[in-house]
This record gives sequence, structure tokens and C-alpha cells, in this order.
Amino acid sequence: MALFTEEEKTLRRIEKRFAKGVVEYGLIEEGDKILIGLSGGKDSLALVELLARRSRILKPRFSVVAAHVVMRNIPYQSDTDYLRSYAESQGVSFVLYETEFDASTDTRKSPCFLCSWNRRKALFTVAKEQGCNKIALGHHMDDILETLLMNITYQGAFGSMPPRLVMKKFDMTIIRPMCLVHESDLAELAAIRNYRKQVKNCPYESQSSRSVMKGILHRLEEMNPEARYSLWGSMSNVQEELLPRKNEGGTSR
Repeated sequence: MALFTEEEKTLRRIEKRFAKGVVEYGLIEEGDKILIGLSGGKDSLALVELLARRSRILKPRFSVVAAHVVMRNIPYQSDTDYLRSYAESQGVSFVLYETEFDASTDTRKSPCFLCSWNRRKALFTVAKEQGCNKIALGHHMDDILETLLMNITYQGAFGSMPPRLVMKKFDMTIIRPMCLVHESDLAELAAIRNYRKQVKNCPYESQSSRSVMKGILHRLEEMNPEARYSLWGSMSNVQEELLPRKNEGGTSR
């Protein structure tokens, strides 16, 4: 029986979960041209490597390009030379796009939301310019489950970030190929590959609730080691007959 090192085990786990997510949710099709949102964090760096490697498999045939969005009014010091050289080392062309936003234009939304949305719009622009039909984002399983918990807690809605989302308004499909990959494995991969950390100094970051939900997810896993799989399964196992249903004929007290 072949013996694998810890590094090899980590890589095999990531590859297996990555491939399962791609196939199970039908994320890649013949002839796709996919734009990778390369933020510079460990997740997007891993996504470049995983998609670049998969693009060299004969079927389905697809191509990838990476784009990094610089938000000029946020002191996020990206090492764009490193990101470019990293992408090109994986055989992926690199696009740099600069934009900005004014947080005072919409006080109903948090600056984090506005920044994220404007980055997303920039990716749509680059994707169109590059002739891409899909945009791949580096969200992993933990991100998706944390979003589920945030929506339940703060929005009163049962929803998250789907592995595949068709944006008809933009004629673009968002895919999250690492939807089944664990963040802990990506952290190990970052150490194995010695990814260079980007300097992040966002004035709005303290307003985010995601770090709180990350801690709650960890607590749930302490209570039940299978908690993440139960949470994931719940999104496709909604038992509507066991949920409160308002009387359509009138209001109840």
C-alpha cells in the first residue's frame, strides 16, 4: 500500500473535494472561458492553481484568465507583480483593473457591501472584455456555511451562496468551484505553497460579522464533528411541511 506524506494527503483531499464540487454542481462545460477573481488571498490563489490544472485535462475543454481588482479608495496594498507572476507561472494570463466607490452614496448599505458589489461589477466588466461566460470566485465550504448562518441570524432568510448562479441581467454565470473544500485544507495548502500574504488595512473590516460566524461554526463542530455536513445537507433538504405557514385567508394572532 502506498504511503502518502501529510502534504500529499492535503493535496489529495483538496483535489477530491474540488473535483466533486465541479462535477456535482455542473460548474464547468465544454468551451467555457472562465474569469478567476484573484483577490490575492489564499483561497483565490488556490483557485488559480486548481482551475489551471483542471483546464489541462482534455474534457471538458475550457480556458481561464485571472483578474485582480484594485479599489483605489481602500488601503489594500496588493503586490500586483507577485499576483501577475503567480498567475503566469500557472499558465494563466493576468488582468489588472482599477476602480473605486463612494460609501456616502448609499447609507442603507454597509461599506463592506458596497465595496464587494463594486468589485463584483468590475469583474463583470473584465469578463465581458475578455470574452468570458463565467466568473469563478474563491469561496469555500466554510464561507458558504457562514453566509447561511448570517442570513438566518440577521436577514431572517434561509439562503447562502450557491455553487452556480446564473446572472441573467449580466448574461454571466457565477461559479464557486471550491464549494466543498474546507478552509483548513486551504490554509495548509497556503503553507505548503508558501503563498505571499497581501497587506490588508480596510477601515470598514471591523463592521463585518463574518468572523463572529466563523467562531460559531467552529463551536457547532465542537458540539458535533459532522455539523458542517448537516448544515450543508439542510440546504437541499428543506421540509416545508414542518415549517410555520401563514394562513392565506387572513392573519393570525
